[in-house]
Amino acid sequence: METSSFNPSSPANLPSFLLLFVSVYLLGYFLIFRSWKSSHLGASCLMSLFHGTPAVALASHALLTTPRAFASPNTAVESTVLDFSMAYFTIDLLHYLVFLPNDFLFILHHVATLYVFATCRFAVGHGAHALLLLLVLAEATSACQNVWTIAGYRRNDVVLARRVRELLSPPFYLFYTVVRGLAGPVALYDMASFYGSGAAEGAVPRWAWVSWLVVIGSAIVLSVLWVLRNWVDWFREKNSGKKFK
Repeated sequence: METSSFNPSSPANLPSFLLLFVSVYLLGYFLIFRSWKSSHLGASCLMSLFHGTPAVALASHALLTTPRAFASPNTAVESTVLDFSMAYFTIDLLHYLVFLPNDFLFILHHVATLYVFATCRFAVGHGAHALLLLLVLAEATSACQNVWTIAGYRRNDVVLARRVRELLSPPFYLFYTVVRGLAGPVALYDMASFYGSGAAEGAVPRWAWVSWLVVIGSAIVLSVLWVLRNWVDWFREKNSGKKFK
């Protein structure tokens, strides 16, 4: 229905979600991970946990309850999911700017993601359906990745963390490879085919969908390179361990 479509004057949930993620970050920083030397790392992972799986659930709900075309006007539910994710990436971007200003890759990733979501949400008002599909794929590995990351931070001084990291690495890498290396490119191809056919003419400007494809495509390539590097490191460690047996 038209009443559920994008309305640029409708109140956004972004401020409330920003407050939510600030609260989660502070909870992790000052309470849950306060004993860590780098409590900001744990706080960032905690915030990511609060974003990843809920984002998948919210986006899936939006996709399943309102089946639409890639260029359809954004619904209220879709806009809410975009607000939720923009809030997370905004606070995590601030985290990187304050504590890890030299981590240019993650900073660039967050800025690019915010650009895509913000232009879809506030400038174009169409196309959220395609982005939410990709968001589901991007965040499907979030819970596993954050547990893997947290275990990695403490693997040198906590035996359990080292064991969790060792056990989790192969299935996590495999899951990540399938989602980011196979499903992601297929979804991007469908999106590119749709927009390239001219089906979105008059709804999503060319500058918008072209820039979205460039950003998303670059993110997929970097994700594949990241997991390939981790596979190489894992096999190298395995082979190195065998030599000392």
